[in-house]
Amino acid sequence: MTKSAHDFSFTSIDGRQLPLSDYAGKAVLLVNTASQCGFTPQYAGLESLHENYGPKGLVVLGVPCNDFGAQEPGSEGEIALFCETSFGVKFPMTSKESVQGDDAHPFYQWARSELGDDLAPNWNFHKYLVGPDGRLVTALATSVEPTSDEALAAIEKALPE
Repeated sequence: MTKSAHDFSFTSIDGRQLPLSDYAGKAVLLVNTASQCGFTPQYAGLESLHENYGPKGLVVLGVPCNDFGAQEPGSEGEIALFCETSFGVKFPMTSKESVQGDDAHPFYQWARSELGDDLAPNWNFHKYLVGPDGRLVTALATSVEPTSDEALAAIEKALPE
C-alpha cells in the first residue's frame, strides 16, 4: 500500500526517470499545466515560486496535461520550448500525463483517494502540495494564483524546517 508521494515516479519532459523520492525532505508543489489555457499565465507565478522558494526547500513540478479542453496538444519538446521562451520556466517538468479518471497517473489516483474527489483536479493549473515527509498537505484550486496569500501561506507552512 502506498504511504506517501515519495512512492511515485514520473518521467521528466526530456525522458529521464523522475522519482518523487528524489525530493524527500523538500516541499513539492505539483501543478497540472497547459499551454493554451486562460490560466497559462500562472507559469510566471510558478517560476517566481521556484526562484524565491527553491532555495528554501520548495520544488515546483509542472505536469503537462491535455485532459481539460485539449489545451495541451503539443509534444514534450513543444511544451518545453513554449514554457522556456514564453515564461522563462526553469522548474522541472514531467512528460505529458493524464490527471483524471482511470487513465490518471498513479500519483493523481492516490492523491484523489487521499483527499477525495472534491480536491481532485477539475481543470488545468490545479495544485497539490506535498510536505517534506511525502504526505499530501493540501490541494489548491485552479483559481488560486501561485503567489496569492493563500498559496504562500500553505507553502511557507510546508517548507522544511
